[in-house]
Amino acid sequence: MADPIRVSGPVSGTDKTLTFETGKLAPQSQGAVVASLGGSRVLTTANAAKDIRPGIDFFPLTVDVEERMYAAGKIPGSFFRREGRAGEKATLTARMIDRPIRPLFPKGWHFETQLVTIPMSVDQEHPYDILAMNGASAALAISEIPVAKHVGAVRIGKLDGDFVINPNEEDHENLDLDLIVAGTDEAILMVEAGANGVTEAE
Repeated sequence: MADPIRVSGPVSGTDKTLTFETGKLAPQSQGAVVASLGGSRVLTTANAAKDIRPGIDFFPLTVDVEERMYAAGKIPGSFFRREGRAGEKATLTARMIDRPIRPLFPKGWHFETQLVTIPMSVDQEHPYDILAMNGASAALAISEIPVAKHVGAVRIGKLDGDFVINPNEEDHENLDLDLIVAGTDEAILMVEAGANGVTEAE
């Protein structure tokens, strides 16, 4: 097995380092990337079918976020020792991955395509949703699946009057503005925000 490839860089305006790694996990996927920030690590895989199923006249893109309790250091304690179904955060994260990426596929692309994200560890400080969004685009970038552009995502919060890039999990309840932006180097593709008394200009 070849040595894994790792790329790291600082998150602008912070002392945090974002890392992408490929070549170690999920080698049979067409694209597999582990995105890391602090102690949070998220594996995202990208795969597309080689043939179009008969009768498909739409783009069958599936985005799945599979939360695992072990990522937070917990083991299911029920009789069956099973993981629960997807929680609200997993469902919303899957939608945030889907929305900016879906329009970047070529028209007429009717191959079944899957993006699967698994949080491997969550340090309760760095939320995994932004990691998942960036990791999904990185997994597509190293695969042969055609997309017009690649997406970057960031969370911007307003805390105690200051704007903060990718605020820590513990600060989320105190944010006056919680803004998630995703886009390419040319255009913004998605904006999602919640705010508490923030002016339109801000």
